[in-house]
Amino acid sequence: MKSVDVWRKILTGPATGKAIVKKESGKTREGRGFSREELKEVGLDFRQALSLHLRVDARRKTKHAENVKALKLLLRKK
Repeated sequence: MKSVDVWRKILTGPATGKAIVKKESGKTREGRGFSREELKEVGLDFRQALSLHLRVDARRKTKHAENVKALKLLLRKK
């Protein structure tokens, strides 16, 4: 069963353009989109991210290193 969880995380992780959000319990889940802080770290603003068809969550204020890393990978691909 662990291999199924690993593949699910790979297929729905940030490499597909979806942000990961950490819960208080330490678990991770799929977020609504990338935060503005994460976009700023990569050099994108809100409108540029939307034009690249990236999901943006304007309510979120946290910055996760995994999401920044994923954004950099996505920008290299596009």
